Amino acid sequence: MALVLSEADIRAVLSMPDLIGAMETALAAFSSGQVVQPVRTVVEMGDAAFFGAMPGYIKYPAALGAKLVAVIPANQERGLPTHRASILLLDPETGALAAILDGRLITEMRTAAVSAVSARHMARPDAAVLAILGSGVQARSHLAALPLVRAFQEVRAWSPTRSHLEMFAAESPVPVCPCRTAAEAVRGADVIVLATAATTPAIENGWVAEGAHIISVGACRPTHREMDPALVARARLVVDSKAAAFAESGDIVLGIREALFAAGHVVAELGEIVAGRLPGRTSDGQVTLFKSLGLAAEDLASARLAFERARMLAKGIEIDLGG
Repeated sequence: MALVLSEADIRAVLSMPDLIGAMETALAAFSSGQVVQPVRTVVEMGDAAFFGAMPGYIKYPAALGAKLVAVIPANQERGLPTHRASILLLDPETGALAAILDGRLITEMRTAAVSAVSARHMARPDAAVLAILGSGVQARSHLAALPLVRAFQEVRAWSPTRSHLEMFAAESPVPVCPCRTAAEAVRGADVIVLATAATTPAIENGWVAEGAHIISVGACRPTHREMDPALVARARLVVDSKAAAFAESGDIVLGIREALFAAGHVVAELGEIVAGRLPGRTSDGQVTLFKSLGLAAEDLASARLAFERARMLAKGIEIDLGG
């Protein structure tokens, strides 16, 4: 029997504090060789849409499976999520199908949880001002996650669509200051989240104050950028996966191609910092940057946690596929 978990089931069993802890464990496992996963396979579907397959195996605690994700920007005009995903969880001993999980919410939550891990280990302890560029699901999930690791006194936001920005601010559980420009949001901020769909830079180097921590969760194709190349060159650059970063991140791939920096500019994977092998920052005035692309290990660890909680709480529907 396989357990089917809907988005509502996932929302009922996963909490952000627990997910942040699970992501720390998964990132450390990935960077210590306890995860087997290839860089995701991507099938391009026109200029912007693509389908990705993300299989993986975590040795301990054992998890086996894959996420299938479709990114369809045109869905925004249809009133549908631009990211749709499903996760298949297999029994690591027998290979039998254990669960089918809706992956949209898991992707939304685990992305923000990983960003919170980066802020916990890389942002200054006294970080007080949070700036979010974007007003969609990732802006909302990051606003839920980041205050769990830093005591922000001010939250600013900017979005290219003013109506979306005003709705984001109105619906926020904490006060959010809607800014007229991206520069207004970023200047003087201690933690900066880039959660837009930009394919060209949405942030300029000159806007970023010394000591800031930047979290970049967009631009996951090798031809896309969401940051000023001078900012990437300036910052202490950390990624979730070096293999993925050198294949998928345009902010890194293009910077290397243009000789703005070498591959060694990527100082660490976040899992190495979590494990204490390298520091997140070396001074209070240093600008730090975490480039997040998303790992199968993150999805599998989240799915395993949701599956275990669902079993305990009797959530989901069981189906018999035979075999």
